[in-house]
Amino acid sequence: MEFAGWPERAFTFYEGLEADNSKAYWTAKRAIYDADVLAPMEALLGELSGEFGDGRLFRPYRDVRFSADKSPYKTAMGATLSKGGYIHLSADGLGVAVGYHMMAPDQLVRYRQAVAEEVTGEQLRRVIAQVEGRGIDVVGEEPLKTAPRGFSKDHPRADLLRNKGLITWQEWPVEPWMHTAKAKDRIVRHLRAAQPLQAWLDDHVGRSDRSG
Repeated sequence: MEFAGWPERAFTFYEGLEADNSKAYWTAKRAIYDADVLAPMEALLGELSGEFGDGRLFRPYRDVRFSADKSPYKTAMGATLSKGGYIHLSADGLGVAVGYHMMAPDQLVRYRQAVAEEVTGEQLRRVIAQVEGRGIDVVGEEPLKTAPRGFSKDHPRADLLRNKGLITWQEWPVEPWMHTAKAKDRIVRHLRAAQPLQAWLDDHVGRSDRSG
């Protein structure tokens, strides 16, 4: 199957799931999910794999064991790319991200060391400016209120040191081009434009030592 965008039914499926997050709805609409949500995403990931690595889809079922919200289904589809990238589809539209989402403790140690060091820290400043100059937001996730322990609150890059994650983010509301192959073009444009940030993180932080 060649990727040709997501039909309007993909977005109305999630609108309905937000209104009725039940097994009955899921069962009744499962064929729409398979054909109009899942199949296009699988086709897209296959086409992106040569440049951006293998894709991995998140399960559509929520883990409700430790949650007060017992809604059984996620109201969005998420997928990652092994060389860096995240794609998000929901009733609200399409989102794309690149970077390191919520770093593990060992990653945070390496990230902060690289940010604190003058050469690599200023290199990250330039990388962020470069990516933002391409019209893409760079977002620090769950920043601390002040510099982390062991670093001066007056450090010249304290704002970067405070982050627990660092990603790019771009999102679009539902528009007609999402129903066509042009959706792939938008995603690829973001992934390529954000590559300098992914490269800096890969070089100076890398995967968690605790990952399987």
